[in-house]
Amino acid sequence: MRSGWVNACFCKRKKLKMNTLSYKTISANEKIVKKEWVLIDAENEVVGRLATVVARILRGKTKTYYTPHFDCGDNVVIINADKVRFTGNKLTEKQYVRHTGYPGGQRFATPKEVLKKNPIAIVEHAVRGMLPKNRLGDQLYRNLHVYAGPTHPHEGQQPKLININEIK
Repeated sequence: MRSGWVNACFCKRKKLKMNTLSYKTISANEKIVKKEWVLIDAENEVVGRLATVVARILRGKTKTYYTPHFDCGDNVVIINADKVRFTGNKLTEKQYVRHTGYPGGQRFATPKEVLKKNPIAIVEHAVRGMLPKNRLGDQLYRNLHVYAGPTHPHEGQQPKLININEIK
C-alpha cells in the first residue's frame, strides 16, 4: 500500500476513501486568468469547423485552468469573414430564420443572401450558437471581434496569429 491511501474494501458496504490532502482543486479567478488576444484568418475555412474552434478558445477550454462557471477564455479577432465557405449545397439550401415581432413576420434568408448583405453575421451567428445560453455566454460573446476584410483595429493588442487546424 502507498502512504496516503486508506485501506479500503471494494465491497458494497464500504466506500473507497482517499487522502484529500494530497491535491487541491484550483478554481479560476481574476488573479489566475491570463487573457490573450488571438487572430484567426477565416479565409477558405468551413463555417462550422471555424465556429467550434473559436467557441472553445472563447470558453477557455484550451487552458489548463479551465473553470466552467468563469470567463477564462481569450479575446478572438476573426478577419476575412466574408471569405468563409460552406460544404455541400448549404450555401443555397440552408435557411436562417428570424421573426420581426409582428404577426406573419417570419423571414427566411439563405447564407448566400446573408453573405452579400452582412458577411460577419454568418460567423457571429455560428459562434453564438455554440456558447452557453446564459449571462456567461453573453460575457464570452463580447470577447469575439469579427471583421469582413483583412484589416482590424486591434493591432495595439498585438494578437498572435493561429492556425485553427493545429488546435486540438
